[in-house]
Amino acid sequence: MHYMILFYEPEAVFTDRTKPEMATDYWGAWTSYVGALAESGVVVSGNALQAPHAATTVRLRDGERLVQDGPVAATKEQLGGYFIVDVPDLDTAIAWAARSPSARYGSTEIRPVLPPMAAPA
Repeated sequence: MHYMILFYEPEAVFTDRTKPEMATDYWGAWTSYVGALAESGVVVSGNALQAPHAATTVRLRDGERLVQDGPVAATKEQLGGYFIVDVPDLDTAIAWAARSPSARYGSTEIRPVLPPMAAPA
């Protein structure tokens, strides 16, 4: 079964990961985690995302398109990246999510991926 594992980090972590004194530990932890995922063969796809300031949020209200630079302002954690994994069950997905660096200082969300939609007849 495919699950999406999403990694959320507090905004301060996005800033700290660019500081030389913090970057080695931050990126080292992620390199280890990504390496373990890759070695296990469960990764279907995934990407890291640029910092939240690079985001654009779009809403449609009363037929009007509202565009905001940056992520949704009310959130305390920002999406930093994701993996799609192919694992036998939710317990296995939870085990992988618990190993992620973001589980220690942010949060890691797991969602089952919907199967592809059938083409219209």
